[in-house]
Amino acid sequence: MLKRVEREGVPLALTRRAGSGRPLLIVPGVMADAAAWQPVVDALDVAGPVYVLNRRGREPSGALGRDYSMRTEIDDLDRVLEEVVVAEGAERGVDLFGWSFGGLVALEAAARRTGTVHSLTLYEPVVRPFGRGALDALREAAEADDLDRAVEIVNRDVSGFSEQYVARLRQSAAWEVLRPLAAPLARELTALDEHPADLRAFGSLDLPVTLLLGGENEGVPPYGDVFAEIASALPRAVVVTMPGQGHLAHAQDPAGLAHHIGRAVDRAGRRDADVCLS
Repeated sequence: MLKRVEREGVPLALTRRAGSGRPLLIVPGVMADAAAWQPVVDALDVAGPVYVLNRRGREPSGALGRDYSMRTEIDDLDRVLEEVVVAEGAERGVDLFGWSFGGLVALEAAARRTGTVHSLTLYEPVVRPFGRGALDALREAAEADDLDRAVEIVNRDVSGFSEQYVARLRQSAAWEVLRPLAAPLARELTALDEHPADLRAFGSLDLPVTLLLGGENEGVPPYGDVFAEIASALPRAVVVTMPGQGHLAHAQDPAGLAHHIGRAVDRAGRRDADVCLS
């Protein structure tokens, strides 16, 4: 089921899986949309409704807009959270999940809406200077409207995949799916690079936080080093390593990722029960 929220005249589309209970809202990162996360949604064993946000730049949501920044993304999510609470009668809050770029958006929004966000689960969130070295090449590709080049750059120069991996990807059906998702990429990573996230301030978040790390990325740039920095800033978070996974578990092992998200939501629910009993 497709839902629509507007902020300042810009449509923000979400998918919704029906359920009864506290809602879960998923915020994808770059090079992904709600459709890419549907296999995870299908595998999730949670009782409440599950929403996935199509961030700006992904149809049927609106364009990034002239003054686009990370603040745009955070304000969008703030508005979406508000609407989800109203739609679901979610007085007990919303469980929020964010992946990669979407993880930082979710973290910033959770810090602003501590009365709305019940729990926060982040899968390898990123902060600057992630992706900085590829920005010039991405901007050149954007100016030339060369989506193939942009897909290549994000896989080779940002994520660090091999030339052979990219060659196989180019021959697969996934390449045509990735091309339109690369259109906003240069501006998204520029916004990330210009955003001064105050990691130390996030340490005071008073809500259950789970940090998910692909085992293949532990201690390894470009994701493992950023993860370690964020984990250090959130000392009360539960850190879960997913063996055999990298940064793309939503595509490579959606059922496994859904299991870890479900466990994080369950932990938050059990903490509520423990508080009530104490």
